Amino acid sequence: MTKACIGLGANIGHPQEAVRDAIEALRELPHSRLLAASRLYRTPAWGRVDQPDYVNAAALLETGLAPHALLDHLLEIERKAGRSRGGETASMRWGPRVLDLDLLLYGDRTLNQPGLRVPHPHLHERAFALVPLAEIAADAPFPGHGSVGEALRRIDVEGVEAIGDA
Repeated sequence: MTKACIGLGANIGHPQEAVRDAIEALRELPHSRLLAASRLYRTPAWGRVDQPDYVNAAALLETGLAPHALLDHLLEIERKAGRSRGGETASMRWGPRVLDLDLLLYGDRTLNQPGLRVPHPHLHERAFALVPLAEIAADAPFPGHGSVGEALRRIDVEGVEAIGDA
């Protein structure tokens, strides 16, 4: 079994509901157990700022799923929530999302494969992901950055505001 960290976010439709529903869906993953879920946070958009604020959270799983199998399940949760990744273009990168699930960390492994990079390549610069993740897994190993908590101490967290329980 491996501990995996998942980032959750949404900013269109009903973001709080979408993130809460996704956390519940993580509870149902095969060969996995949800260990913790962070509070919900309101965060400013990152990358493309001409969009609504996001609702973000993080989840910590213990899983027997291989990284690609776990990613496939995350993409299926997104699809069921109404997200279609097919046809997303570079201009849609960092655009509004009905739901976004990212595999942030998978144990202490580093993976660079087509469609899957772990640790998530921008995690070390994203307060919207590190703040909720540090709430539930500050000591989690973050290859190349020490731990999640150490990475969080190096970035500006202005604008990240807790808004309620998941």
